[in-house]
Amino acid sequence: MAWWRKTKEEKEAERTERAEPAPEKKSVARGVFAKCEGCDEIILADDLAENLRVCPKCDFHFALPTAERIAMVVDSGTWQERDEELEPGDPLSFRDSKKYRDRARSATRSAGAREAYRWGTGKVDGVEASLGFFVFEYMGGSMGSVVGEKIARQIEAAHDLRLPAVIFSASGGARMQEGILSLMQMAKTTAALGRLRRAKIPYVSVLLHPTTGGVAASFAMLGDVIMAEPRALIGFAGPRVIEQTIRQKLPEGFQRSEFLLDHGMLDLIVHRREMKPQLARLLRHLS
Repeated sequence: MAWWRKTKEEKEAERTERAEPAPEKKSVARGVFAKCEGCDEIILADDLAENLRVCPKCDFHFALPTAERIAMVVDSGTWQERDEELEPGDPLSFRDSKKYRDRARSATRSAGAREAYRWGTGKVDGVEASLGFFVFEYMGGSMGSVVGEKIARQIEAAHDLRLPAVIFSASGGARMQEGILSLMQMAKTTAALGRLRRAKIPYVSVLLHPTTGGVAASFAMLGDVIMAEPRALIGFAGPRVIEQTIRQKLPEGFQRSEFLLDHGMLDLIVHRREMKPQLARLLRHLS
């Protein structure tokens, strides 16, 4: 025999609860609000966009779409994009769960760009420069042979036109779908920078969140001046991989901008609102 039985009143209350409709869930239209990863603050999407996608409470830097970054950095009416028609091929006929060609087409539709890199010339607060921007929206900003070619062309144009070169990096590293061809871009871009340096033309590298893999291991860390946004993840392998490899707990904030600045890997950390004027001052000084 059970040691406890429900009373008649309890059974009646259960039936009533089951009969009552569930409370209607309140929903918020998608894209109206954004939740800050730094402080959990709920922010109106329009307010966030007006603030260059920086949390007004804790200064957490949200990802900034490439088109918005170009508009933020380059003087209005001066941007002249180059090589925008270039797009990746499929030299290895690569396929995982999808064909590489299908992934590339899908990335083009979602990112609004034919590759993970855009470059051109323009003025930064009146200073003309050769400017390149990784498109993280395109396959995580991964570097394939076309990305490497576009970077090399940008650096060569800076050399020929004697313009300072600036690259904004945000990448997961070399593109696995192109195998060794993607890794070759590390040497290709580094060699192009060597020619630029011998010509005594400045190169400024701006590291965004995240800058990792083959990009971090090549041109991204070779700037005459290396800048970064706050709390950007920067390094070759990720912290989790390193911990599993060396079987040690990594220091707090390891591979973040602030940690790298303290250890001499960066020259300065620049808030997004200060990026354009700080970059313009640097270019004037170096040029």
